[in-house]
Amino acid sequence: MSKIANKFWNWTNNIETNTPELRLEGEIASETWWGDEVTPKLFKDELNRYKDKDIVVWINSPGGDVIAGSQIYTMLKEHKGKVSVKIDGLAASSASFIAMAGDTVEMSPTAMMMIHLPSTIDWGDKNDFARAIERLEEVEAAIINAYALKTKLPNEELSKMMEAQTWMNAYRAKELGFIDEVLYTDNENDAKKPFDYTKKDVSNCIQNSVKQIQDKMKKMQDDVELEKLKIELDLLEMQ
Repeated sequence: MSKIANKFWNWTNNIETNTPELRLEGEIASETWWGDEVTPKLFKDELNRYKDKDIVVWINSPGGDVIAGSQIYTMLKEHKGKVSVKIDGLAASSASFIAMAGDTVEMSPTAMMMIHLPSTIDWGDKNDFARAIERLEEVEAAIINAYALKTKLPNEELSKMMEAQTWMNAYRAKELGFIDEVLYTDNENDAKKPFDYTKKDVSNCIQNSVKQIQDKMKKMQDDVELEKLKIELDLLEMQ
């Protein structure tokens, strides 16, 4: 019973549209799913209650277990009704590729999406760690499959984005094809310029800011030196 209490999903019903809504909130598979035959079956049984019906999936999750994410992604892709994904807070890590299962994917203008390389904890000798690296590379390739199906971006570009741990706001995610629309926007001309965040981008931004400050300080010093020179010339003329 304790595992059921730790569910990271919940079903509600939209009264206005009479549409079932699945809410994925918090860490995916926190204390559940892995080595657990009950939780995946419970999720599938609940999803099957709405067989052939259109559903809305709201996502606000930092991600979690890749295997759990894979099963949820596949179950949603197999669903016979239309699956509309809406990201209202965060779709990071495995939650980001679950979002790719939607027939349509939308994001709140204040929401964020993050993709990164998979990680693991392992132990053993160098051969064990070499095999762990091989597994991680295969997991990365599997995750890229979901992104590529949605975005149509080259695998190499997606891999670089994952390596950079890329954060995207809604407009950037739409520009790259991760989502279809930004919620609550009637006129795309009113949309702000898309942008994303990577460790490299942040570092470059800081470096550019420092350089701008240094340039301003140098100009101020030059202006001071020029003013001192003018004063000295004026004094010479007066003598």
